[in-house]
Amino acid sequence: MRKRLFWQVYLTLLACLVVLALLVGTLWRIAGDTAGERWGALRVRLTDELVRFQERTPEDLPTEIRKLSEEMGASISVYSKERVLIASRGFPIALPAGDDDVPQRWLDHVVRLDLPGGRTVLAQLPRPPKPGLRVLFLVLLIAGGVGIAAWPATARLTRRLEVLRAGVESWGSGTLNRRVAEQGADEVAMVARSFNGAASRIEALVNSQKALLANASHELRSPLARLRMAVEIGADKPSVAVREEINRDLQEIDQLVEEILLASRLDYAAATPLEGVPVDLLGLAAEEAARTGASADGEPVEIRGDATLLRRLMRNLLENAGKHGKPPVEITIASNKGQACIEVCDRGPGIAEKERDHLFEPFYRPAGRSEVSGGWGLGLALVRQIAGRHRGSVRCESREGGGSRFVVELPLA
Repeated sequence: MRKRLFWQVYLTLLACLVVLALLVGTLWRIAGDTAGERWGALRVRLTDELVRFQERTPEDLPTEIRKLSEEMGASISVYSKERVLIASRGFPIALPAGDDDVPQRWLDHVVRLDLPGGRTVLAQLPRPPKPGLRVLFLVLLIAGGVGIAAWPATARLTRRLEVLRAGVESWGSGTLNRRVAEQGADEVAMVARSFNGAASRIEALVNSQKALLANASHELRSPLARLRMAVEIGADKPSVAVREEINRDLQEIDQLVEEILLASRLDYAAATPLEGVPVDLLGLAAEEAARTGASADGEPVEIRGDATLLRRLMRNLLENAGKHGKPPVEITIASNKGQACIEVCDRGPGIAEKERDHLFEPFYRPAGRSEVSGGWGLGLALVRQIAGRHRGSVRCESREGGGSRFVVELPLA
């Protein structure tokens, strides 16, 4: 399984970090270059203005110094030939010792210009601002932008997880028909689909068990009532007929309980693969036909499956044909196009087409049938479950000349 959500989050964060690093580096360089260029231009201009001081008279010098200082924000100091400060604007600048042979130079961002008459002018611009605070502000601004941009995606993800959590809690509290949305194709959507599938299977299983229990309780009432009556009649000295009736009722109850347990086991095992063994279908058919008085025919066919379950499938079909149909009852084994085919035929009245879709429902009773005449109980429902357990199918067809044909198809491989 590809971890789409993992890569989605990981690559998004990685891309954001890469973009942020590139932007920070670019802004730092731009801010530094811009400040340096601006300061360099001011320095050149200041130098040009100071050179013009050579053309000014001593009386005009204080006015020119004030104007230049206010215009450029520079500190300017003028010293006499005797190194005495005679004029200053801004912060006083100390006259360095020595370097008298250099008429104009920069020293610690200070420009020095020697004027006629031995005077010296020192000027200093404010140091160029470092880009740190501005870049920090820009970084915070970008980080805020990234956070705002990532908020919808994060909110959408957490909202989907919250919906999934609420759905799971609701389902766990007993609302078995609760499902969650399956939007997207990432891990959250895959978890939602898995949950919905599991919830549907469990809901169907629980509903099946409830229906099975309700129908079984109803079906057990008749033999239990007959058994109670037989016991009351033969309380003192039961006759042979009463004892036989009691035995028949006990056998009916025993068979019904056995079928209920088998149906429950098949329900619970439906999601697990069947570990089969080679099974001779013709051999099983011959044994069950002999037991019920039916005839068996066909070709030897072997499949991998559960021999006990397949025997039960054939027995239920044969007993159903004997109970609801008329002789002769026949079971035939054949193979066709990769399928093993089991056919059980009778010459009874047949089954109406509208009833065939309901034949394989547990305890289905057609309209007009009383409890005495009975319905189909669990026998055919077990046939469908066993066929499904072997990845096969079962259907009922009308037979030419009258009667019914039950066809079970199972894969050979």
